[in-house]
Amino acid sequence: MLNPPAPAGRPTFLTVAEVAETMRVSGMTVYRLIHSGELRAVRVGRSFRVPSDALDEYLAAAGFQDYGPAMEAKSA
Repeated sequence: MLNPPAPAGRPTFLTVAEVAETMRVSGMTVYRLIHSGELRAVRVGRSFRVPSDALDEYLAAAGFQDYGPAMEAKSA
């Protein structure tokens, strides 16, 4: 991940572009997920930020069990 880890107790936020890259979809697809309520996000000014745990939850609900910190450890 490009961003440094958040301090303990604070969520890490991803941009729409980072979420799109992780999921290998377009930014428009991420915006659709946000607007439909399928993917939690926070509006900051005119842009959105997605908590990393919201992406983890979305992917887990979609059946991606090998996603997240465990997968990152495997690939290292």
